[in-house]
Amino acid sequence: MARPSEFTQEIANAICERLAEGKSLRSICLADDMPDRVTIHRWLLDPAREAFCNQYARAREMQADTHVDEMQDIADDGSNDYITKTNGDGSTYEQVNSEHIQRSKLRIDTRKWVAERMKPKKYGAKVALTDGEGGPLVVQVLKLSEVEKTDADNPAT
Repeated sequence: MARPSEFTQEIANAICERLAEGKSLRSICLADDMPDRVTIHRWLLDPAREAFCNQYARAREMQADTHVDEMQDIADDGSNDYITKTNGDGSTYEQVNSEHIQRSKLRIDTRKWVAERMKPKKYGAKVALTDGEGGPLVVQVLKLSEVEKTDADNPAT
């Protein structure tokens, strides 16, 4: 059976549901029942498919939220953090599974990076400009003549 290339709302819904579940478009398109990425991109660029474009955009936003939810689960899962090793005499001991821990860190970092870019207002790094006491930063713009007058009033500055 050939890959579908004709747009149907059923296929559009399936694509968007899988995106919202956290799947990548690449992995969705690997399935035999899904169109390839070029076809989906063509649909997204088609002005007649504005409803699909909006649905796709909302699914992508939901995908970022799914990635953030997954980060907590990955961080809390310590099930493979240790592996059981056997000594030459047959006794066993637990050893830290550094490879698994590093893979979990990579999975979290990747999801964080993607979420920050997909929804920067919600998940991006926030820079707050404050005064020395934590209040809002106040910026004063003075004309050159006012600066000269201020300097004349305060010779120590």
